[in-house]
Amino acid sequence: MTRLPGSAPANAGYGIFLIVTLPLAAMNLINQASRTVMAIVGPVLAIEYSLSATELGLLSACTFATYAASQLPGGIALDLFGPRRMQTCLCLVAAVGFAIFALSDGLAGFAVARMILGVGISAALTAIITANSRWFAPARVAGMTGLAMVVGALGAVLTTAPVEAALPAIGWRGVFWILNGASIAVAIWIFVSVKDRPGSAARRGLRAELRVIGAIFSSRQFWRYSPAIAMLAVLNFTYLGLWAGPWLRDVAGYDGPARAHTLLLYTLSMMAGSLLIGQMSSRVQARGYPAILVPALCIAGLLVAEVGLIMQPKDTATVTALWMVFAFFAAGSPSGYVAVGQMFPAEQVGRVSTAINTLTLGGAFLLQTVIGWILDLWPRTPTQGWDPRGYSAALVLSVLLHLLFAAGLAGWQPRWRRSK
Repeated sequence: MTRLPGSAPANAGYGIFLIVTLPLAAMNLINQASRTVMAIVGPVLAIEYSLSATELGLLSACTFATYAASQLPGGIALDLFGPRRMQTCLCLVAAVGFAIFALSDGLAGFAVARMILGVGISAALTAIITANSRWFAPARVAGMTGLAMVVGALGAVLTTAPVEAALPAIGWRGVFWILNGASIAVAIWIFVSVKDRPGSAARRGLRAELRVIGAIFSSRQFWRYSPAIAMLAVLNFTYLGLWAGPWLRDVAGYDGPARAHTLLLYTLSMMAGSLLIGQMSSRVQARGYPAILVPALCIAGLLVAEVGLIMQPKDTATVTALWMVFAFFAAGSPSGYVAVGQMFPAEQVGRVSTAINTLTLGGAFLLQTVIGWILDLWPRTPTQGWDPRGYSAALVLSVLLHLLFAAGLAGWQPRWRRSK
């Protein structure tokens, strides 16, 4: 991968991380929180407003619809205007979404708020990858991105057990007002701290930019790897963002605190995965192996966890272990984004990342909605939950999709060997 004009030397280090990557990672913390909070608040809203599984799935999926729709224009803007200006504006958009959700009193208002949030958080990951690709040498991008993802995963940590504990005192509306204030604070931090490297993008006409997008989507290499990498994130978004909480209630029989505790362990495992997988990806790449190797191994690990969950385990140790394995390997998606991005010219990193995110978020929207539809095929249980058979059927679908995309990746890359 050719570095951009004026890009950082190979030894650019943690000082750059603190002033450039860390503030952007804080926005990813908001991103993670906005999605994970629905796993705790969603069941509360379902009871308070008599929402069906289909309605709850659609509500959560609204975020992914606008998130996905924002990707391609967002990728162009990231490459042309830089992460600082993009993320300052989008943080404020997210703040508006949180405020509308807190003020709403029905499904329509919640849906509008979630759609606005989808726009606000749309560049949370890709801005980090774009900035890191400009400031760090190629073999360090995955490692620095992994560190940033650890920070982002704190958003998921804070919206599991802490939110469950806070609900009796401040209610779900209070949670969303706190997220509103945090978004405004992060917008100020990014505006003040983050710097864009001069000369990092050349200004071209709209037609030229659209031709670049067209070239990415028509690339055989893009379709060789991107669907399998996107599926890692699709499953993480779908289950951590909504359906893991109801699964723990209806299949494992967990009450609210037990669900929150397990989701907390999920997010801690995701943090560990972000750190270790990112660092391993950088080390593997530095030693001459393909950058895609470690994300490919993550695909296999996640499939094992999915198959285990289909069996509907009930004992605490097995349930906890499977969801932690699920979270650990799903955290390999950012390293996959980096690996695919480095297959293209450096000035296109933002657009390649957002192109993958388009697949990810479109897939998450569809899968969350389809899971709700599958669950509604069975009658509600006496406790107003959903039948465990529906969850297993949904996981079977997830496994089949995952195998389909993984088989495509394996077919195009039959062996892994060191580059000469």
